[in-house]
Amino acid sequence: MPATDRIVINPDDFLETEHGRVWTVERNEAAWAWSYAALEQILLQRPRPERVVLVCGVQGSGKTSWIASQPVYPATVYFDAALPGIRHRARIIAIAKQADIPIEAVWIDTPVAIALNRNARRSVDKIVPEAAILSVARQFEPPSLAEGFAHILIHKGG
Repeated sequence: MPATDRIVINPDDFLETEHGRVWTVERNEAAWAWSYAALEQILLQRPRPERVVLVCGVQGSGKTSWIASQPVYPATVYFDAALPGIRHRARIIAIAKQADIPIEAVWIDTPVAIALNRNARRSVDKIVPEAAILSVARQFEPPSLAEGFAHILIHKGG
């Protein structure tokens, strides 16, 4: 892992095509399977990563921008996705624990109105339906140490 590389897994990246992001139920399921497999593979690499940072929050909250603003730590793996509930985060936590690598959570806590505004400014192929953002906001359960996180940071977005 060269010192200049930031390691980020984002299921949306697996939805990209030469014509932009294409979402279907089938492609989304495959993107998540590829994301989990990518995390498992990365955690087996030598030198081993030292930590996984799960970055969660509603779509448009600023997760990807927050990750990009962080110093490059080649021993850190970021997992960038909405992950609104405990059940959504459980598999990622289990993969990290199985590899005996600590996992931390960063919740990008952004007001929904700001997230909706940011979403509206995205390129057409990356706009998330407003109903999906509102659904994630309603479902959102703040990450907790009880889930298995070693540390939790709440970043107030917006």
